[in-house]
Amino acid sequence: MIYLEKNNLDELVKEGLYLVDFYAEWCGPCKMLTPVLENLEDKINVIKVDIDKFEKLAFEYRIMSVPTLIFFKDGEKKEELIGFRDEDELLEVINSLK
Repeated sequence: MIYLEKNNLDELVKEGLYLVDFYAEWCGPCKMLTPVLENLEDKINVIKVDIDKFEKLAFEYRIMSVPTLIFFKDGEKKEELIGFRDEDELLEVINSLK
């Protein structure tokens, strides 16, 4: 799992399959989602973006609620989910993108 440290998200997601988790430290559902995402790390690259640290990026991606999960394939946004999702729901999306 990669925690975004600098504003280079576009560079990170340009090749391969990525799940980007826009989250906040104060968000309960975001905390519940972290172990689910850890279980998926062998199936998809996971990047966590703290919306409080990267406000411009959150604005750019029009993040209105957290958690917001955006799936990228080779730099292109493919799917967006808002709110807590269980592992089966996320696996369904991952498998549809492979």
